[in-house]
Amino acid sequence: MNITRRHLLGASASLLAAPALAQAEWTPSRPIRFVIPFAAGGATDVVARVLADRMGERLHQAVVVENRAGSGGNIGMENAARSAPDGSTIVMGTTGTLTINQHLYANTGFDAVKDFAPIGMAFATDHVLIVNEKVPARTAQEFIAYLRENPGKVSFGSAGAGSSTHMVAELFRLAAKVDVMHVPYRGSAPALNDTVAGNVQFMLDQLPSAIGMIQGNKVRALATTGPNRSLPDVPTMKEIGLPAAEATSWGAVLAPAGTPAPAVNRLSAVLREALADPAIQQRLKAAGADAVSSTPDELKAKMAQEVETWGRVVREAKITVN
Repeated sequence: MNITRRHLLGASASLLAAPALAQAEWTPSRPIRFVIPFAAGGATDVVARVLADRMGERLHQAVVVENRAGSGGNIGMENAARSAPDGSTIVMGTTGTLTINQHLYANTGFDAVKDFAPIGMAFATDHVLIVNEKVPARTAQEFIAYLRENPGKVSFGSAGAGSSTHMVAELFRLAAKVDVMHVPYRGSAPALNDTVAGNVQFMLDQLPSAIGMIQGNKVRALATTGPNRSLPDVPTMKEIGLPAAEATSWGAVLAPAGTPAPAVNRLSAVLREALADPAIQQRLKAAGADAVSSTPDELKAKMAQEVETWGRVVREAKITVN
């Protein structure tokens, strides 16, 4: 499997450079609730807060981020899906919540296709293999050797069962042919904190949430999952001999199904305007993410494509959620 940011950026480059769509008549009559289905501090939360500020400026109405974590993002997604379809609620969906969870959970509480109106892509980011400072490995190759010498004894944290941090770690496990234990958390931030503390030994976190700990020397970065180096001194999975572990995660904005077309079109235009702003692009880049724009229809097609892709991964890795 080879999910890369290159494809996403290529498909949307013209949108980032093009003028925004003509403004629709719709304007929000009250503050907009921006649901994040994970704990504060994770990659999705970091990006959403950057976009919320700019979208609020353009809409002349506050866009208020609300974290609703739990069940691999299902709780927050269901909450958004059941909200009034009047443009006053949007949600940041992710690779996990929109394309993976349906393969893992008997009942997610929502249908990613039927219960949402796509607004547009928002960001793409690589994952980074990070280890606790006490792990006796300085390179990715040494770490893989360490895992093979200690089958079933080393644990990794994730943002929750079925989250991208879980699934990319499973890709790494399959590619490296190692036996490790999964410890799910209610978001990337608590999993990252436990990696720093040594309660779990490693994580394949998204760059926006991990980069601060890496720069502060709280964890050791050994490899990234994108096609090119995200960090100048850290090799890619392909460079360390694991091309099958290459993957890129993404996030996208949606509204509850039934949200009027004028509201969807206006929100989509404002989102694309924000993502086309060099200042926003730089803020996301500094946080470890790339701005990726799309139309609602392109987002819908992207979701359909990756539902099939990640379904194969779940089956091959024999992943289940208790």
